[in-house]
Amino acid sequence: HLSHHKSLGDPRSTSLRQLFDSDKSEFEDGDVLFAAHRMKLKGEAGPRFRIGKEKKEDLVLSISRTGFSHWKRGRPLRNAAIFAATFSFERFLLGINDLVVALTGTNYFFPNKPREFHKECANYCRWAVLVRGALWKWAGWKSLLFLYLAEILWSIPPHPACAMFVTNHGSATRDEDGDGYGDGCIPSSSTYAGKWYSLFTLGTNYHCEHHDFPTIPLHRLGKLREIAPEYYREGERDNVFEIMWKVFSEPEFYACMDVGVNLKNTKILPVAAS
Repeated sequence: HLSHHKSLGDPRSTSLRQLFDSDKSEFEDGDVLFAAHRMKLKGEAGPRFRIGKEKKEDLVLSISRTGFSHWKRGRPLRNAAIFAATFSFERFLLGINDLVVALTGTNYFFPNKPREFHKECANYCRWAVLVRGALWKWAGWKSLLFLYLAEILWSIPPHPACAMFVTNHGSATRDEDGDGYGDGCIPSSSTYAGKWYSLFTLGTNYHCEHHDFPTIPLHRLGKLREIAPEYYREGERDNVFEIMWKVFSEPEFYACMDVGVNLKNTKILPVAAS
């Protein structure tokens, strides 16, 4: 996870193609795999598979980018429906891929990863398939449906937690946060919708604070904001439904990835600036 903190928003190491083609054992920024469903990205898409007799043609299989390409500016309901569909479909297919990895010992979406990576994937997938098989046998197929829905429903609208999930790494400027400074781009943000919301999301809504101090436990991040209020936004009344409406109306670049290209005269600010 800390490799995500290190590479956050760096277009040189966080394009989808780079992630799938990487030969490193750790992901440079695994969050891009989620952001690809709902945010603008730089670089080429992935994964890519060689096809043709001479294996020289690239076949790009990206559920997330295919869905995102059909978004329409100013059409939040349409865009939210596409996001929900592609995200849910991808998670379903990942469950099937678990079976493939369990049987073959290889995750074919990452062909250049070292053997240790594939061994770890295979070990996880074999246990996962074993547990799912046991649940199917003793609790029926509805138990697997419950686990599937429990995994995805909190991430998609209209679930309130979705507001935190889809905004934790945008490209907001200081002016948008209301503090009067328009000279920087903020790659991480928090959602302040009250103590119950923080409890409901297990403290993950304090995402700006988390990136400032990644070793602080999530349940203590709210205390950090109380200790250093000058570094974080005031208020506890963020409207989660307005947040989702805005996100799906006009998608941003992931984590200030486009700074220096379309955001003129901007600079990436320390995360605490929000």
